[in-house]
Amino acid sequence: MEDQELENLLKDLESDRVERKVSISDQSKIRQAICAFANDLPNHQQPGVLFIGVNDDGSCANLTITDRLLLILSDMRSDGNILPFPSMTVQKRNLGGCELAVAIVQPSDAPPVRFNGRVWVRVGPRRATATIEEERRLAEKRRSKDLPFDLRPLSYATIEDLDLELFRRTYLPASLPREILAENERSEEEQLTSLRFATATQPPQPTILGILVVGNNPRQFIFGAYIQFLRIDGTELTDPIKAQKEISGPLSDLLRMLDETFQAHISVASDITAQPVEIRQPDYPIVALQQLARNAVMHRTYESTNAPVRITWFNDRIEIQNPGGPFGQVNRQNFGQPGIADYRNPNVAEAMKNLGYVQRFGVGIQLARRELQKNGNPPPEFAVEDDHVLVTLKKKL
Repeated sequence: MEDQELENLLKDLESDRVERKVSISDQSKIRQAICAFANDLPNHQQPGVLFIGVNDDGSCANLTITDRLLLILSDMRSDGNILPFPSMTVQKRNLGGCELAVAIVQPSDAPPVRFNGRVWVRVGPRRATATIEEERRLAEKRRSKDLPFDLRPLSYATIEDLDLELFRRTYLPASLPREILAENERSEEEQLTSLRFATATQPPQPTILGILVVGNNPRQFIFGAYIQFLRIDGTELTDPIKAQKEISGPLSDLLRMLDETFQAHISVASDITAQPVEIRQPDYPIVALQQLARNAVMHRTYESTNAPVRITWFNDRIEIQNPGGPFGQVNRQNFGQPGIADYRNPNVAEAMKNLGYVQRFGVGIQLARRELQKNGNPPPEFAVEDDHVLVTLKKKL
């Protein structure tokens, strides 16, 4: 946005597209504002602007805008507290002689957007959690032509293809605060729609996200929605197969069974010579395997391919291959670099965080590298192609 447009918004004390903050001391309210702008309940179809370093009356607060302050604001986009990820830019600007941090938040294509499970909206001076009717209006705003693949409806599926008991028992308590559930008067269809598992149409249709996360049989509709696990007794694919397994099911079951498979195949060696106390170390650290395999499930493409995520465990290495190359701002040159992340399936990523399989976005590869180093394994090797990513983990020597 140009300086003149920003200055006009800064001076307009009546605009519901503007929020002013003296500092970033109350980060919770800043996130609420970002969430409300992303939801764009009044349907302005224009960005909302958060000015940091200005008083409520528009006068300059003379705040020093540091790189750390800008980084804290930028991290609010993808730290997992606001989901799905808002489209937001953060800049240092000088407006009318006042140095400010400016966060420009674009309306979401896939509302409702939540901050810690709550949907925040703003109309005029009011910023509050959305009512049932407001959530319904937000869901109806989704622009189908712009939706990511994981939010597209499956016209040949029905609500009966979703495991509603799994949705009630597992996903709802994991994704919404207890007090929200306690006061929730929404019907099950409204809950499915609000969490993007179904469309706002009548009758509602399951989305790809709904089928992947709580579907009775995801592979019936999305043929590549499984993990192919092979344990090879050797170092070549032509060597004898020691064990094989196809891991499938709704997302929570798939990830749980994947963890169990890793635990069953990890070998632990004892060292009683190096230290007075026996030290037991695995040939691969479980955290590194989990991070890299979950990344493959999260970032793979489910569109235009029936290929699964492939995990091949050789005697000297493990290979994890996911269909789908780099996406968005991630390319072959910057793949794996700290701070460089993008999401082909942002709503699948949100579901994995809600289910507890992601603690913080954008750090999976760094965590895996750290755990491999601590365990004495070589660093992971990445082969990044247009249609797949292959990561190789070498066995601890």
